[in-house]
Amino acid sequence: MDTPLTATERRFAASRTCHRLLSGNRMTTMRERLARLAELDGLDVQADFYGSNGPVRELEERVAGLLGAEAAVFFPTGTMAQQVALRYGAELTGRRAVALHPLSHLEVHERQAYSQLTGLRGLWPTTAPRIPTPAELAALGEPFGTLTVELPLRDAGYLLPSWDELAELVAAARASGARVHFDGARLWGTTEHFGRPLDAVAQLADSTYVSFYKDLRGISGAALVGDAALAGYARAWRHRHGGTLYQQWPAALAAQQGLDTVLPRLPAYVRHAKLLASALAALPGARVNPVEPQTNEFQLWLPYAAEALDAAHLALADTEGTWFVPWWQDAAPGLAMAEVTIECPALEWSPAEVTEVGLRFLELAGRAR
Repeated sequence: MDTPLTATERRFAASRTCHRLLSGNRMTTMRERLARLAELDGLDVQADFYGSNGPVRELEERVAGLLGAEAAVFFPTGTMAQQVALRYGAELTGRRAVALHPLSHLEVHERQAYSQLTGLRGLWPTTAPRIPTPAELAALGEPFGTLTVELPLRDAGYLLPSWDELAELVAAARASGARVHFDGARLWGTTEHFGRPLDAVAQLADSTYVSFYKDLRGISGAALVGDAALAGYARAWRHRHGGTLYQQWPAALAAQQGLDTVLPRLPAYVRHAKLLASALAALPGARVNPVEPQTNEFQLWLPYAAEALDAAHLALADTEGTWFVPWWQDAAPGLAMAEVTIECPALEWSPAEVTEVGLRFLELAGRAR
Protein backbone atom coordinates (compact mmCIF):
# COMPACT_ATOMS: atom_id res chain seq x y z
CA MET A 1 0.00 0.00 0.00
CA ASP A 2 1.40 3.39 -1.02
CA THR A 3 2.14 5.87 1.74
CA PRO A 4 -0.10 8.96 1.39
CA LEU A 5 1.67 12.12 0.30
CA THR A 6 2.28 14.80 2.91
CA ALA A 7 0.73 18.23 2.30
CA THR A 8 4.12 19.55 1.11
CA GLU A 9 4.61 16.59 -1.25
CA ARG A 10 1.07 17.04 -2.57
CA ARG A 11 1.70 20.69 -3.38
CA PHE A 12 5.02 19.87 -5.02
CA ALA A 13 3.42 17.25 -7.24
CA ALA A 14 0.57 19.59 -8.17
CA SER A 15 2.94 22.45 -8.98
CA ARG A 16 4.90 20.24 -11.35
CA THR A 17 1.82 19.51 -13.49
CA CYS A 18 0.51 23.09 -13.74
CA HIS A 19 0.97 25.07 -16.94
CA ARG A 20 -0.33 28.38 -15.53
CA LEU A 21 0.90 29.84 -12.24
CA LEU A 22 -0.36 33.00 -10.57
CA SER A 23 1.48 33.08 -7.23
CA GLY A 24 5.08 31.96 -7.07
CA ASN A 25 7.06 29.82 -9.46
CA ARG A 26 7.08 26.19 -10.46
CA MET A 27 8.90 24.07 -7.89
CA THR A 28 12.07 22.46 -9.21
CA THR A 29 13.78 19.17 -8.51
CA MET A 30 17.36 18.94 -7.31
CA ARG A 31 18.39 17.62 -10.73
CA GLU A 32 16.85 20.62 -12.46
CA ARG A 33 18.59 23.03 -10.09
CA LEU A 34 21.96 21.34 -10.67
CA ALA A 35 21.39 21.43 -14.43
CA ARG A 36 20.77 25.18 -14.28
CA LEU A 37 23.98 25.73 -12.34
CA ALA A 38 25.86 23.60 -14.87
CA GLU A 39 24.89 26.09 -17.59
CA LEU A 40 27.03 28.80 -15.97
CA ASP A 41 30.41 29.77 -17.40
CA GLY A 42 33.68 29.57 -15.49
CA LEU A 43 33.02 26.34 -13.61
CA ASP A 44 36.29 24.59 -14.52
CA VAL A 45 38.20 26.21 -11.68
CA GLN A 46 38.86 25.50 -8.00
CA ALA A 47 35.88 25.88 -5.68
CA ASP A 48 35.90 28.20 -2.67
CA PHE A 49 37.93 27.27 0.40
CA TYR A 50 36.31 28.43 3.66
CA GLY A 51 34.88 31.43 1.81
CA SER A 52 38.28 32.95 1.08
CA ASN A 53 38.22 32.71 -2.70
CA GLY A 54 36.30 31.50 -5.73
CA PRO A 55 32.58 32.10 -6.23
CA VAL A 56 31.96 33.16 -2.63
CA ARG A 57 34.49 35.98 -2.76
CA GLU A 58 33.29 36.99 -6.24
CA LEU A 59 29.71 37.17 -4.95
CA GLU A 60 30.77 39.28 -1.96
CA GLU A 61 32.53 41.78 -4.22
CA ARG A 62 29.57 41.98 -6.56
CA VAL A 63 27.05 42.56 -3.76
CA ALA A 64 29.24 45.23 -2.16
CA GLY A 65 29.31 47.03 -5.51
CA LEU A 66 25.55 46.76 -6.03
CA LEU A 67 24.84 48.18 -2.57
CA GLY A 68 27.54 50.85 -2.68
CA ALA A 69 29.42 49.46 0.33
CA GLU A 70 33.07 48.90 1.17
CA ALA A 71 32.56 45.19 1.79
CA ALA A 72 30.09 42.32 1.96
CA VAL A 73 30.44 39.06 3.90
CA PHE A 74 28.66 35.86 2.86
CA PHE A 75 26.70 34.04 5.59
CA PRO A 76 24.94 30.67 5.37
CA THR A 77 21.80 32.21 6.95
CA GLY A 78 20.33 35.63 7.47
CA THR A 79 19.60 34.82 11.11
CA MET A 80 23.33 34.44 11.74
CA ALA A 81 24.17 37.61 9.80
CA GLN A 82 21.70 39.67 11.82
CA GLN A 83 23.04 38.43 15.16
CA VAL A 84 26.51 39.61 14.16
CA ALA A 85 25.24 43.02 13.00
CA LEU A 86 23.37 43.66 16.25
CA ARG A 87 26.25 42.44 18.41
CA TYR A 88 28.57 44.81 16.56
CA GLY A 89 26.22 47.73 17.19
CA ALA A 90 26.03 46.93 20.90
CA GLU A 91 29.80 46.73 21.26
CA LEU A 92 30.45 49.96 19.35
CA THR A 93 27.86 52.01 21.21
CA GLY A 94 28.00 50.31 24.61
CA ARG A 95 24.20 49.97 24.48
CA ARG A 96 22.60 46.53 24.63
CA ALA A 97 19.09 47.60 23.68
CA VAL A 98 17.81 47.21 20.11
CA ALA A 99 14.85 49.17 18.72
CA LEU A 100 12.78 46.95 16.44
CA HIS A 101 9.22 46.17 15.42
CA PRO A 102 7.31 43.35 17.18
CA LEU A 103 6.33 41.99 13.75
CA SER A 104 9.94 41.96 12.53
CA HIS A 105 11.63 38.79 11.36
CA LEU A 106 14.01 39.07 14.32
CA GLU A 107 11.09 38.72 16.73
CA VAL A 108 8.71 36.41 14.87
CA HIS A 109 10.88 34.05 12.81
CA GLU A 110 14.28 33.90 14.54
CA ARG A 111 13.16 32.74 18.00
CA GLN A 112 14.51 35.97 19.51
CA ALA A 113 18.08 34.86 18.81
CA TYR A 114 19.30 38.42 19.37
CA SER A 115 18.35 38.11 23.04
CA GLN A 116 18.86 34.39 23.58
CA LEU A 117 22.30 34.17 21.98
CA THR A 118 23.68 37.69 22.28
CA GLY A 119 21.96 38.92 25.44
CA LEU A 120 20.48 42.01 23.80
CA ARG A 121 17.17 43.54 24.83
CA GLY A 122 14.41 44.53 22.43
CA LEU A 123 12.48 47.80 22.56
CA TRP A 124 9.28 48.30 20.55
CA PRO A 125 8.73 51.91 19.47
CA THR A 126 5.29 50.98 18.07
CA THR A 127 2.98 48.00 17.66
CA ALA A 128 1.17 49.58 14.69
CA PRO A 129 1.75 47.70 11.40
CA ARG A 130 4.23 50.24 10.00
CA ILE A 131 7.71 51.51 10.70
CA PRO A 132 8.02 53.76 13.76
CA THR A 133 8.16 57.54 13.62
CA PRO A 134 10.99 59.69 14.99
CA ALA A 135 8.64 60.80 17.79
CA GLU A 136 8.03 57.17 18.78
CA LEU A 137 11.77 56.52 18.89
CA ALA A 138 12.19 59.50 21.21
CA ALA A 139 9.28 58.32 23.36
CA LEU A 140 11.15 55.11 24.21
CA GLY A 141 12.86 57.18 26.88
CA GLU A 142 16.03 55.11 26.96
CA PRO A 143 19.10 54.68 24.75
CA PHE A 144 19.46 51.88 22.22
CA GLY A 145 22.50 50.81 20.26
CA THR A 146 20.86 49.85 16.96
CA LEU A 147 17.63 50.68 15.20
CA THR A 148 16.58 47.76 12.99
CA VAL A 149 14.22 48.43 10.08
CA GLU A 150 12.83 45.52 8.06
CA LEU A 151 12.39 46.52 4.41
CA PRO A 152 9.74 45.48 3.58
CA LEU A 153 7.98 44.55 6.85
CA ARG A 154 6.75 41.16 5.74
CA ASP A 155 4.28 40.21 8.45
CA ALA A 156 2.49 43.54 8.16
CA GLY A 157 1.86 42.90 4.45
CA TYR A 158 5.29 43.59 2.90
CA LEU A 159 4.94 47.24 3.88
CA LEU A 160 7.44 49.97 3.04
CA PRO A 161 7.68 53.55 4.29
CA SER A 162 8.00 56.47 1.91
CA TRP A 163 11.54 57.57 1.12
CA ASP A 164 11.14 60.70 3.23
CA GLU A 165 9.76 58.71 6.19
CA LEU A 166 12.70 56.34 6.03
CA ALA A 167 15.28 59.11 5.75
CA GLU A 168 13.75 60.98 8.70
CA LEU A 169 13.70 57.84 10.86
CA VAL A 170 17.35 57.09 10.06
CA ALA A 171 18.33 60.68 10.90
CA ALA A 172 16.48 60.50 14.22
CA ALA A 173 18.22 57.26 15.19
CA ARG A 174 21.62 58.67 14.33
CA ALA A 175 20.91 61.84 16.28
CA SER A 176 20.29 59.66 19.36
CA GLY A 177 23.72 58.04 18.96
CA ALA A 178 22.41 54.75 17.54
CA ARG A 179 23.47 52.77 14.52
CA VAL A 180 20.97 51.78 11.82
CA HIS A 181 20.63 48.23 10.49
CA PHE A 182 18.37 47.25 7.57
CA ASP A 183 16.88 43.78 7.57
CA GLY A 184 16.83 43.81 3.79
CA ALA A 185 16.10 40.16 3.09
CA ARG A 186 13.84 41.40 0.29
CA LEU A 187 15.57 44.73 -0.31
CA TRP A 188 16.11 43.75 -3.93
CA GLY A 189 12.45 44.43 -4.73
CA THR A 190 12.16 47.89 -3.12
CA THR A 191 13.65 50.13 -5.82
CA GLU A 192 10.37 50.56 -7.71
CA HIS A 193 8.64 51.88 -4.59
CA PHE A 194 11.46 54.14 -3.42
CA GLY A 195 12.35 55.42 -6.87
CA ARG A 196 16.00 55.01 -5.92
CA PRO A 197 18.69 52.49 -6.89
CA LEU A 198 19.80 49.79 -4.48
CA ASP A 199 22.96 51.57 -3.43
CA ALA A 200 21.03 54.71 -2.46
CA VAL A 201 18.72 52.66 -0.24
CA ALA A 202 21.46 50.62 1.42
CA GLN A 203 23.69 53.63 2.03
CA LEU A 204 21.12 55.07 4.42
CA ALA A 205 22.08 52.35 6.91
CA ASP A 206 25.28 51.41 8.69
CA SER A 207 24.71 47.74 7.88
CA THR A 208 22.34 45.84 5.62
CA TYR A 209 21.50 42.16 5.37
CA VAL A 210 20.25 40.74 2.07
CA SER A 211 19.01 37.24 1.28
CA PHE A 212 19.89 35.27 -1.82
CA TYR A 213 16.96 32.85 -1.87
CA LYS A 214 13.87 34.93 -1.11
CA ASP A 215 13.51 37.34 -4.03
CA LEU A 216 16.40 35.98 -6.08
CA ARG A 217 15.37 32.29 -5.97
CA GLY A 218 18.81 31.12 -4.89
CA ILE A 219 19.52 27.95 -2.91
CA SER A 220 20.40 29.58 0.39
CA GLY A 221 22.70 32.17 1.88
CA ALA A 222 22.84 35.83 2.78
CA ALA A 223 25.26 38.75 2.92
CA LEU A 224 25.99 41.36 5.55
CA VAL A 225 27.05 44.62 3.96
CA GLY A 226 28.81 47.62 5.47
CA ASP A 227 32.24 49.16 5.95
CA ALA A 228 35.55 47.33 6.18
CA ALA A 229 35.55 47.35 9.99
CA LEU A 230 32.16 45.63 10.10
CA ALA A 231 33.34 43.08 7.51
CA GLY A 232 36.37 42.14 9.60
CA TYR A 233 34.22 41.76 12.71
CA ALA A 234 31.64 39.75 10.72
CA ARG A 235 34.22 37.26 9.47
CA ALA A 236 35.49 36.66 13.01
CA TRP A 237 32.02 36.15 14.47
CA ARG A 238 30.81 34.12 11.49
CA HIS A 239 33.59 31.68 12.35
CA ARG A 240 32.57 31.63 16.02
CA HIS A 241 28.97 30.92 15.04
CA GLY A 242 30.08 27.97 12.90
CA GLY A 243 29.20 29.73 9.66
CA THR A 244 32.56 29.62 7.86
CA LEU A 245 31.82 26.44 5.95
CA TYR A 246 34.39 24.47 3.97
CA GLN A 247 32.64 25.06 0.63
CA GLN A 248 29.53 27.04 -0.29
CA TRP A 249 29.91 27.31 -4.03
CA PRO A 250 26.43 25.94 -4.97
CA ALA A 251 24.72 28.67 -2.92
CA ALA A 252 27.10 31.34 -4.24
CA LEU A 253 26.61 30.30 -7.88
CA ALA A 254 22.82 30.21 -7.48
CA ALA A 255 22.95 33.70 -5.97
CA GLN A 256 24.98 34.98 -8.93
CA GLN A 257 22.41 33.41 -11.25
CA GLY A 258 19.61 35.18 -9.40
CA LEU A 259 21.40 38.52 -9.67
CA ASP A 260 21.77 37.93 -13.41
CA THR A 261 18.27 36.68 -14.24
CA VAL A 262 15.81 37.71 -11.50
CA LEU A 263 17.05 41.06 -10.17
CA PRO A 264 16.53 42.93 -13.47
CA ARG A 265 12.92 41.69 -13.64
CA LEU A 266 11.80 42.63 -10.13
CA PRO A 267 10.53 46.14 -11.04
CA ALA A 268 8.26 44.60 -13.69
CA TYR A 269 6.98 42.10 -11.12
CA VAL A 270 6.10 44.96 -8.76
CA ARG A 271 4.22 46.86 -11.45
CA HIS A 272 2.26 43.76 -12.46
CA ALA A 273 1.48 42.99 -8.82
CA LYS A 274 -0.39 46.28 -8.59
CA LEU A 275 -2.55 45.32 -11.59
CA LEU A 276 -3.37 41.82 -10.42
CA ALA A 277 -3.95 42.82 -6.80
CA SER A 278 -6.82 45.06 -7.86
CA ALA A 279 -8.49 42.10 -9.57
CA LEU A 280 -8.02 39.88 -6.51
CA ALA A 281 -9.40 42.61 -4.24
CA ALA A 282 -12.57 42.75 -6.36
CA LEU A 283 -13.42 39.09 -5.70
CA PRO A 284 -16.44 38.62 -3.38
CA GLY A 285 -15.38 39.09 0.25
CA ALA A 286 -11.71 39.61 -0.61
CA ARG A 287 -9.26 42.08 0.89
CA VAL A 288 -5.74 42.83 -0.24
CA ASN A 289 -3.12 44.22 2.12
CA PRO A 290 -1.73 46.70 1.34
CA VAL A 291 -4.48 48.01 -0.94
CA GLU A 292 -1.79 48.85 -3.51
CA PRO A 293 1.19 46.49 -3.19
CA GLN A 294 4.54 48.16 -2.61
CA THR A 295 6.59 45.14 -3.67
CA ASN A 296 5.81 42.05 -5.75
CA GLU A 297 4.36 40.39 -2.64
CA PHE A 298 1.21 41.13 -0.65
CA GLN A 299 -1.46 39.51 1.51
CA LEU A 300 -4.81 38.20 0.25
CA TRP A 301 -7.59 37.71 2.82
CA LEU A 302 -10.75 35.69 2.14
CA PRO A 303 -13.78 34.79 4.33
CA TYR A 304 -13.22 31.03 4.22
CA ALA A 305 -11.38 28.46 6.30
CA ALA A 306 -7.81 27.79 5.20
CA GLU A 307 -8.62 24.10 4.70
CA ALA A 308 -11.34 24.95 2.18
CA LEU A 309 -9.10 27.34 0.27
CA ASP A 310 -6.22 24.87 0.15
CA ALA A 311 -8.60 22.21 -1.16
CA ALA A 312 -9.88 24.61 -3.82
CA HIS A 313 -6.33 25.47 -4.85
CA LEU A 314 -5.41 21.81 -5.33
CA ALA A 315 -8.67 21.11 -7.16
CA LEU A 316 -7.86 23.86 -9.67
CA ALA A 317 -4.37 22.45 -10.08
CA ASP A 318 -5.70 18.93 -10.67
CA THR A 319 -8.59 19.79 -13.01
CA GLU A 320 -7.25 22.80 -14.94
CA GLY A 321 -3.49 22.75 -14.49
CA THR A 322 -3.75 26.17 -12.82
CA TRP A 323 -1.73 27.16 -9.76
CA PHE A 324 -3.67 29.99 -8.12
CA VAL A 325 -2.82 30.96 -4.51
CA PRO A 326 -1.53 28.27 -2.09
CA TRP A 327 -0.44 28.10 1.55
CA TRP A 328 -3.50 29.49 3.34
CA GLN A 329 -3.42 30.20 7.08
CA ASP A 330 -6.41 30.62 9.40
CA ALA A 331 -6.43 34.10 10.96
CA ALA A 332 -9.84 33.82 12.68
CA PRO A 333 -12.85 31.51 12.37
CA GLY A 334 -13.98 31.73 8.76
CA LEU A 335 -11.13 34.06 7.74
CA ALA A 336 -7.85 33.02 6.13
CA MET A 337 -4.81 34.76 4.67
CA ALA A 338 -2.24 33.81 2.06
CA GLU A 339 0.80 35.64 0.75
CA VAL A 340 0.77 36.26 -3.00
CA THR A 341 4.08 36.44 -4.85
CA ILE A 342 4.08 37.81 -8.39
CA GLU A 343 6.96 36.44 -10.43
CA CYS A 344 7.66 35.62 -14.07
CA PRO A 345 4.76 33.16 -14.63
CA ALA A 346 2.22 35.74 -13.39
CA LEU A 347 3.24 38.23 -16.10
CA GLU A 348 1.14 36.14 -18.50
CA TRP A 349 -2.03 36.81 -16.47
CA SER A 350 -4.37 39.73 -17.14
CA PRO A 351 -6.67 41.17 -14.45
CA ALA A 352 -9.66 39.71 -16.33
CA GLU A 353 -8.12 36.23 -16.20
CA VAL A 354 -7.47 36.61 -12.47
CA THR A 355 -11.14 37.48 -11.96
CA GLU A 356 -12.36 34.57 -14.08
CA VAL A 357 -10.20 31.96 -12.35
CA GLY A 358 -10.73 33.58 -8.96
CA LEU A 359 -14.48 33.15 -9.17
CA ARG A 360 -14.06 29.45 -9.97
CA PHE A 361 -11.61 29.17 -7.08
CA LEU A 362 -14.17 30.65 -4.66
CA GLU A 363 -16.88 28.36 -6.00
CA LEU A 364 -14.66 25.36 -5.26
CA ALA A 365 -13.87 26.74 -1.79
CA GLY A 366 -17.59 27.06 -1.10
CA ARG A 367 -18.14 23.42 -1.95
CA ALA A 368 -15.28 22.38 0.35
CA ARG A 369 -16.77 24.10 3.41
